[in-house]
Amino acid sequence: MNTGTLYGVGIGPGDPKLMTFRAAELIRDNEIIALPGEKAEETVAYQIAVQTVEELKQKTFLELPMPMTKDRELLEKSHEEAADRVEECLQKGKNVVFLTLGDPTVYSTYLYVHKRIAQRGYRTELTSGITSFCAVAAKLNIGLVEKAEELHVIPASYQIEDALKLPGTKVLMKAGRKIGQVKELLKKAGMQAMMIENCGMENEKIYQTVDEIPENAGYYSLIIVKEN
Repeated sequence: MNTGTLYGVGIGPGDPKLMTFRAAELIRDNEIIALPGEKAEETVAYQIAVQTVEELKQKTFLELPMPMTKDRELLEKSHEEAADRVEECLQKGKNVVFLTLGDPTVYSTYLYVHKRIAQRGYRTELTSGITSFCAVAAKLNIGLVEKAEELHVIPASYQIEDALKLPGTKVLMKAGRKIGQVKELLKKAGMQAMMIENCGMENEKIYQTVDEIPENAGYYSLIIVKEN
């Protein structure tokens, strides 16, 4: 029996109108849709995609819990279990379309499953989506980089003091509960920054200066730091 293919599909940053034709096509053409959560309909990925692809409501969901933690053992266990469940479907000749926010190649939890499935010898395919930092820059009506400027994409939940010293534009992603610490570092360095929380979603909020950034901002917050 032929085995199925795992598709990692980026659905964009939050605005359902920013989903690609390819993403919508894969959802429509395949029965099994994997989503990162315990209940498919409650995941952000589902809530975005269903606004563009109504057929998503009738699909078979593969719900894959992905804990928000830095505990390596717990993460390894969840990624292995997710890969095992995907493999069960592929073994039956079924394709699996895994929906992920933004682009699947940028800090995506999906990649951990993708690599495991590829290592096990199955076909895998990545479908690019609009990245959150490109969408945020467009919403702010600014360019990210010009001429010889450098662009640095930085996971802000880790130590970022040295990263903030890099030349060019800094994109700070995934600050999470450390948003207050990030804000203080930016103020101390005298840096100019803007942030959007929940870009493209109904509860989107825009902050034009460092002082405006709240210390309790949500997980889907992205900061753009332009060189002074």
